[in-house]
Amino acid sequence: MASEKTTGIFPVIMAGGSGTRFWPLSRTSRPKQFLSLATNRPLIVETLARLKGLAGPKQSFVVCGAVHAPMVKKALPSLPKQNVIVEPQARNTAPAIALATAHVAKHDPEGIVIVIPSDQHVADVAAFQASLTEAIEVARSGQIVTLGIAPTRPETGYGYIQVGEVLSGTARRVSRFAEKPDRATAEQYLVSGEYLWNAGLFVFRADVMLEAFKHHMPELSQALDAIRGSLGTKKEAATVKREFPKMPATSIDYGIAEKAANIAVVPSRCGWSDVGSFNALSEVRALDEAGNVSLGSNFLIDSAGCVVVGKDKPIAVVGMKDVVVVDAGDAILVLPKDKSQDVRKVVEALKAKKLTKLL
Repeated sequence: MASEKTTGIFPVIMAGGSGTRFWPLSRTSRPKQFLSLATNRPLIVETLARLKGLAGPKQSFVVCGAVHAPMVKKALPSLPKQNVIVEPQARNTAPAIALATAHVAKHDPEGIVIVIPSDQHVADVAAFQASLTEAIEVARSGQIVTLGIAPTRPETGYGYIQVGEVLSGTARRVSRFAEKPDRATAEQYLVSGEYLWNAGLFVFRADVMLEAFKHHMPELSQALDAIRGSLGTKKEAATVKREFPKMPATSIDYGIAEKAANIAVVPSRCGWSDVGSFNALSEVRALDEAGNVSLGSNFLIDSAGCVVVGKDKPIAVVGMKDVVVVDAGDAILVLPKDKSQDVRKVVEALKAKKLTKLL
């Protein structure tokens, strides 16, 4: 069970994404994190819920763009409005995490920050919380900790973390971060037992990360110092609007994790999924006896391995195997499951034809 202690722990939910892999369900104004994909609740709602017992809504923050801030507040009514941190523009994860860390440091300079994406799924919440609890204790000692997911297949769509020497418990020092591999390399990673999936989950003390920004990303740190001086004043909004765009548009992986020496990883087996495509719904949703996922009042006859998502009307699928059929009301998607990643090509085609109403 998770610790009952909630003071000093500050989850930061990253909700700035506007992915295209779930079109036509996802749109610019309704990205993936606001969709009920893995359960009957939006992914962002599940994200906050799985932190219960580690930290409450008052200690939690969400980072998002201005266009999505109203949706965040509606989806998470228990979250204080001032805990919704709005990015003036998308600048990748390092600036977003820096801005959130500044807010946490204002409350508690040594507060433990848990950076967690808003669009992932965890099947085993107890195991997830146990891993986070261990990561929190390692972070208290001054380490920047990432949660590494124990791989279950030679996945080519994820980055990897190579583990090094044992630090304490299950925590290991990070040997290196590896880019998304080809199939042969991914198979080698799996067999070696030395690699974990990089899920983009980080745990660290606020002061430790601020020092890391100062050392490894001085340009970002300079802009952040100006913002920190304005927090809680009438100049805050104007200062953030002026200084945030000065920060390099870099991921936290490239900017900090791959450079810092004090990087640790805690392995986790928690039924994690990044819910990266319609194909992934077969991993997180209940299947019928033929291996189909059916959301809505649909009819699947002599069909196997399909993903069918209805809206206001039933969909009938007959004699099909491994296909995706999605009805979003104003648009319909049909494609083979193994082409799920190609949904973005549809979005590119819509942009080329300037069909903005469908974006």
